[in-house]
Amino acid sequence: MGAIIDSRIGLDAESWIERAIVRDVQDIRRAAISIRDFAGCHGLRSALCANIASKEVMTDADGVVLASDVFGWAADGERWWEDPRLALHSLLPRACRYESEPFWCNANGFFTTTFNPYLQEIDTARFFESQFALRAAIVVPVHLPFAQVSANSFVPADPLVDDLGEVFERIGDTLAAMTRRFITGYIAARRPKRRIPSGCELSKREVECLHWAAIGKTDSEIATIIELSHATIRYHINRASEKLNAVNRAQTVFKAGQLGYLGASA
Repeated sequence: MGAIIDSRIGLDAESWIERAIVRDVQDIRRAAISIRDFAGCHGLRSALCANIASKEVMTDADGVVLASDVFGWAADGERWWEDPRLALHSLLPRACRYESEPFWCNANGFFTTTFNPYLQEIDTARFFESQFALRAAIVVPVHLPFAQVSANSFVPADPLVDDLGEVFERIGDTLAAMTRRFITGYIAARRPKRRIPSGCELSKREVECLHWAAIGKTDSEIATIIELSHATIRYHINRASEKLNAVNRAQTVFKAGQLGYLGASA
């Protein structure tokens, strides 16, 4: 990590990563510029999205949109950040729902550190054939607290480049570390009012009941499965609801899932 990443600027990886840290909203623009410059040194353009479930675009302390003003996606046909359907229809943010480690991809498929069967079912060939000026991308997913997913792409400035294997091998770790520091700091600085109580601790029985509720079991069915009375099951779910400040059963399960109590099986 201590090696010089780019001799033209003379910064090592640790220095680049430090530049991407956001401690408050005033740091956002400076940190975004650092990511843009680092990626640019290696022929890449940056496209960052803090939350693929939100239509809200990333902005600096003054409300200026980073995608256009810092990262340069302002020309006709490049304003991807204005499309609210992108997270649902684009291959790149969709892949971030199934993978947490950085990867790169092109028409030949996904290139990941470890095999991911979910990604193999996504047709990259069709996606890249439909893109006029995109043939490959490095993607850095950032999975955040409360089940928030951030999708961040780095694409070649040269639209004819379709192989990012060497670039990914050389700078992938540093690019990922910078992106994660930036996104986690950005979210912390921008996070709205808390909707989940802090210090919430569910009991083993409460988690067990919510686990079965999350996969569609009724209170009566849960009572049979774990051999407790129907009233006891209802008590445990109601107690979990109170702890999570939830208004109904569905929100109780949702909030428990956001906090990681239910696991992937839910």
